[in-house]
Amino acid sequence: MGAGALSNLISSLRLPSSPQLLVGLDVSDDAAVYQLNQEQALVQTVDFFPPIVDDPYSFGAIAAANALSDVYAMGGKPILALAIAGFPRDLDPAIIQAIMQGGADKVAEAGAVLAGGHTIIDNEPKYGLCVTGLIDPALITRKAQAQAGDQLYLTKALGTGVISTASKRQVGEPADLAAAIESMLKLNRQAAEHIAALGTIRSATDITGFGLLGHGLELARNSGVGLQINSRALPLLPGAYRYAQAGIMPGGLHTNRAYVEQQMPVNYAETADPAHQALLYDPQTSGGLLIAVVAEHANALEQRFAQAGDPLWLIGEVIEQQVLEII
Repeated sequence: MGAGALSNLISSLRLPSSPQLLVGLDVSDDAAVYQLNQEQALVQTVDFFPPIVDDPYSFGAIAAANALSDVYAMGGKPILALAIAGFPRDLDPAIIQAIMQGGADKVAEAGAVLAGGHTIIDNEPKYGLCVTGLIDPALITRKAQAQAGDQLYLTKALGTGVISTASKRQVGEPADLAAAIESMLKLNRQAAEHIAALGTIRSATDITGFGLLGHGLELARNSGVGLQINSRALPLLPGAYRYAQAGIMPGGLHTNRAYVEQQMPVNYAETADPAHQALLYDPQTSGGLLIAVVAEHANALEQRFAQAGDPLWLIGEVIEQQVLEII
């Protein structure tokens, strides 16, 4: 569902709460957090979707990586997963097995256990996970803790939405799709471990279906701040800019843009060309982490990623005025 429709639906629900529920629906975040004791809390999330790629094994692995990402975005460590799946009655069992194996292997790569799940008959294949993780309540990386002056970093390149759309329309280059699949298969585990090791970062989110600015909006609004994004500093997957220039965009991109521009003022500088603007809203599958870092700890974060050989891009900063500035 689009962010606007989802927000309207949730706002009308009557939901019980608990003092142990540290993160719930009162402030939208990447996962729920339920405190067990002074030193431990559970992180809980669920995510599933229809195939984004043709290869069944890759589809299962990407869906699993996407679901696991919410736990990493909160600063948690996944420990347990249950699969959620829907398959047509006549789907080849070998395809179903490949999807499930891809998911199981990705869960194992995360150091967690796939312990079961639930399936239904559905006309369109769907697969995902319900994931449980553990976290120290004092080290939760929430969306509501960014402050003016924080530096904004991104851990994965953008463009999976436009590239997948180009592939579906049979106008995309196979090499571009292969690069996008490689990115979607990568866990955010190492990035989350770098954040946890520093112990000084309190605000982060993962970039998925609402796009960079959709999720950035949540971080800004929840924290009572604004964001300044350097559109020329955005890391882009091969082919993404070319497809955006050609107007090859998923429908969700336009939905994301309309919602963000309705919720908070968005100022585009003349240097921000239309293709870069569009990619700010591109729906990502298994995207990277957006991290807000106090300026004095930014060098330590960069060094940590560099020493491990992991990518990290400085794309902007948090500003005091509640506006999204695109330069």
